[in-house]
Amino acid sequence: MATESVATVDDVLAELAALADPKIRAVNERHGDDHAVNLGKLRAVAKKLKTQHELAGRLWETGDTAARLVAILISRPKAYSAAELDAMLRAARVPKVRDWLISYVVKKSPHVEELRVAWFDDAAPDVAGSGWALTSARVAKSPTGLDLPALLDLIEADMAAAPEGLQWAMNECLATIGIHHGPLRARALDIGERLGVLKDYPTSPGCTSPYAPIWITEIVRRQEA
Repeated sequence: MATESVATVDDVLAELAALADPKIRAVNERHGDDHAVNLGKLRAVAKKLKTQHELAGRLWETGDTAARLVAILISRPKAYSAAELDAMLRAARVPKVRDWLISYVVKKSPHVEELRVAWFDDAAPDVAGSGWALTSARVAKSPTGLDLPALLDLIEADMAAAPEGLQWAMNECLATIGIHHGPLRARALDIGERLGVLKDYPTSPGCTSPYAPIWITEIVRRQEA
């Protein structure tokens, strides 16, 4: 691998290709993703590269999912304009890229609130889901200015019929309201129970179910223990 100062797109793509594992691709494809690199190994590639914002841009432009994940990790979140981040989200294609873009870039951007508002009711379900994900973060950390009862109204009316990704994001917001806002907890639990979204979602031993009533109850129990 070339050193940090002279790393090229071809260098990074070659290293990612060498790390590709068909078994990992098969697992990822079940979740709508299309890369074949163990995420721990992918993070190690990014760690060696360190922050290289221009290289990040060129890696993103390849359209390759693994390369885009590396690009996210080596970019400078504050260097992107709101328009650039909007275009990146709409071009992300797969869930893992969208999730990492939101977690590692958008949440650290000075444009995060502008984008949250713009994306929240976007016609594209995946974009709207990102708006809801950012809203969940605000519900947990800085809810001042949010109308939480109105969010519950939207969830109650729309979550059951929402597309999968958007539904998941709305369900997370429901759980976050129930966990962090005691006066609204009973209503959040009631909505979750009546809608039954993700009630039968398979959950591995030791993991908390994403079904909102179980999720809320378990996290509150841990906080109060």
